[in-house]
Amino acid sequence: MILFGSASDDLPVLANGRVLMRLPTMTDFAVWAAARTDSADFLRPYEPTWPADDLTRSAFRQRVRRNAREARDKSAFAFLLFRAGDSELLGGLTLSNVRFGVARSCFLGYWMARRHAGQGYMPEAVVAALAFAFDELGLHRVEASTLVDNERSIRLLRNAGFVEEGLSHAYLLIDGRWQDHLRFARVNPAD
Repeated sequence: MILFGSASDDLPVLANGRVLMRLPTMTDFAVWAAARTDSADFLRPYEPTWPADDLTRSAFRQRVRRNAREARDKSAFAFLLFRAGDSELLGGLTLSNVRFGVARSCFLGYWMARRHAGQGYMPEAVVAALAFAFDELGLHRVEASTLVDNERSIRLLRNAGFVEEGLSHAYLLIDGRWQDHLRFARVNPAD
C-alpha cells in the first residue's frame, strides 16, 4: 500500500512497504554525510563528480533550502529514503525537471548507500515515486537514464515497468567523463 502524507510545511512524505521518503531537513545532515562518505567509492562510477564542498554542512543547508523551494514550486522532489522500521537512511530518489502543460513528465534518479544496496529497498521506493508522479502530480510520463553497463539499474527499471527507448551517446558527465546512457520511460497506465 502506498501512502501519501505531508510534513508540517505541506511537503510530501511517501511510504511503501519498508520505505519512507521525505525531503531532507538539517537534522539529516550527519547521517546523510556519513552515508555518502561511506558510499563514495561505490557511488563514484555512477554519479557526477562531487564538488569539493559537497559533504559540508553549508552545502547541505543550501541543498535543503533548494529542495524545499523546488518541491513547493513542484519543479523537483529530492527525497531521502529511510527504512520504515528504524528510520535508517538508505539512499535518495529524485523526481526532477517536472514539467506540466503538454509534456506532463519528469526524470527519475536515485542512489543507494553501499551497505543497503541489493536488499530490495529501491524497487519499493520507485513504486511509491511512480504513484506520486502519476496519481498526485498527474504526470503522463516518467523518464530515467542509466549507464549502459549498470545492470542493477537496468533490471530495476525494467522490473518497474519502464521501457527502453534508446541509446544517448555521451549523454551525461558521470565520474568526470561524458558517458553513453540507455534511456527508459514509463507512461501513466491511466492515460
